Amino acid sequence: MSAIDQTAEGPVGTAGILDRERIVAKAGFNRWLVPPAALAIHLCIGMAYGFSVFWLPLSRSIGIEQSVACADLNLVTALFTTSCDWRVSDLGWIYTLFFVLLGCSAAIWGGWLERAGPRKAGLVSALCWCGGMVIAAIGIMTHQLWLMWLGAGVIGGIGLGLGYISPVSTLIKWFPDRRGMATGMAIMGFGGGAMIGAPLANLLMNYFKTPESVGVWQTLLVMAAGYFVFMMCGAFGYRIPPANWRPEGWTPPVNGKAMITTRHVHLRDAHKTKQFWLIWAVLCLNVSAGIGVIGMASPMLQEIFAGKLIGFPDVSFTQLDASQKTAVAAIAAGFTGLLSLFNIGGRFFWASLSDRLGRKATYYTFFALGIALYALAPTAAHMGSQALFVAIFCVILSMYGGGFATIPAYLADIFGTQFVGAIHGRLLTAWATAGIVGPVVVNYIREFQISAGVPRDQVYDRTMYILAGMLALGLVANLFVRPLADKWFMSDAEVAALQAKTKVVDAGTSGSFGIGHGGLDAKAAIAWAAVGIPILWGVWVTIKQAIILFQ
Repeated sequence: MSAIDQTAEGPVGTAGILDRERIVAKAGFNRWLVPPAALAIHLCIGMAYGFSVFWLPLSRSIGIEQSVACADLNLVTALFTTSCDWRVSDLGWIYTLFFVLLGCSAAIWGGWLERAGPRKAGLVSALCWCGGMVIAAIGIMTHQLWLMWLGAGVIGGIGLGLGYISPVSTLIKWFPDRRGMATGMAIMGFGGGAMIGAPLANLLMNYFKTPESVGVWQTLLVMAAGYFVFMMCGAFGYRIPPANWRPEGWTPPVNGKAMITTRHVHLRDAHKTKQFWLIWAVLCLNVSAGIGVIGMASPMLQEIFAGKLIGFPDVSFTQLDASQKTAVAAIAAGFTGLLSLFNIGGRFFWASLSDRLGRKATYYTFFALGIALYALAPTAAHMGSQALFVAIFCVILSMYGGGFATIPAYLADIFGTQFVGAIHGRLLTAWATAGIVGPVVVNYIREFQISAGVPRDQVYDRTMYILAGMLALGLVANLFVRPLADKWFMSDAEVAALQAKTKVVDAGTSGSFGIGHGGLDAKAAIAWAAVGIPILWGVWVTIKQAIILFQ
């Protein structure tokens, strides 16, 4: 038995199939098998972004063709009614629960994930996410909204958090030479989940729709089954490198200006540093600005350009008739699809670019360019330049996605890699906060402006300037991020004790240990095809929708 075989599991058979010690890579393992495993999980849980596709059908789940409205319905009675159709606003709380629970569960169980390993976390994520969808389906069948909130929102939200952070630490350790690119590949999948899941859900709902059913609960059950298989393949595809593994021929950077540490901060100390909270503010402010735009992208384009979108430049939004509003809404859907493509592409592009620019410089770019673009957006709107307006928000959304994908590498640079997954989990509370702050800023200012009599094509002007101001605060926070003082780093003995279970016996020196080679061999090609084909299908569907914008 080889040294690596011995250290992967200790004595043969003593580690369970889900245990972290059981999934230490052996000689001959190809590191390019790990990103597809991460994508398999992220593409499934990313459907959280696309759940709004169910809202309108569910708002007539009793009436089927027409909603059964009840005048005395409120949020509390909506949770338990069996005779009234739900309102979209009641269903929308599931979306809020998704991202609040994502941030909370990632923060609470991030430390457990580091101890248990990504395979066990991936399994729990699959059980929660897919099990939550099954419970939600039962809630639809029995017409109990509280059961939908519990299943999809709470239990599913916990699955989101564990699934989202499950590959972060693993990918950063497998790709120390390209941290940004590695996390960009996985987190790109979360942004792309709705691009695949939403059109798939539409196809299934149309297939299952009958005079007695809108087809949503059947769709949820089918998607839960398919997602479970896909996520389990991802979870069992995870491997972690042995301690001191590094790519063949690569040595850690020694350039202090790059702010990349080779040491490690313990999870118990990370949140005690000002750097953690500065990076928390950086993420929160970047996401708050972007998520506010995502939530209002469709009505924003419709209200600003209105008749211009269909060849009637002098017709305002309030003057459009029903058929014209339908045509304008179809074009706005194309705009939303285009934004999703840039959101997804930006996750890979900017995170990969950060490997060259450095993480701090990349965030400087996000904030400086973002401030300029948000400030320019009202001018583009008043000029009536649809192309410039669309281009501005495509770039903005690319940086929104890029911010998510770059932040894990930023954390690894500052805090080291030993606990980066758990530290990232705690930092995601910034996302939960931004998920409230961003939409509130955009929605309430819009309502205030409309009630004050501001024309629909001007109601977003002040909002854009406020969002630019938020990015300015983020730029200042990023400015103050510095390398950590020596007192925060663990001693070599403490790190060695933590890494003992994944250490290669008698290795003597660090190196590749025959692990990580292979490139795109046959096995890796099959794994990439399994995730790549659904992504390409989703891109094709989205592009077809976006073409409407330019016709």
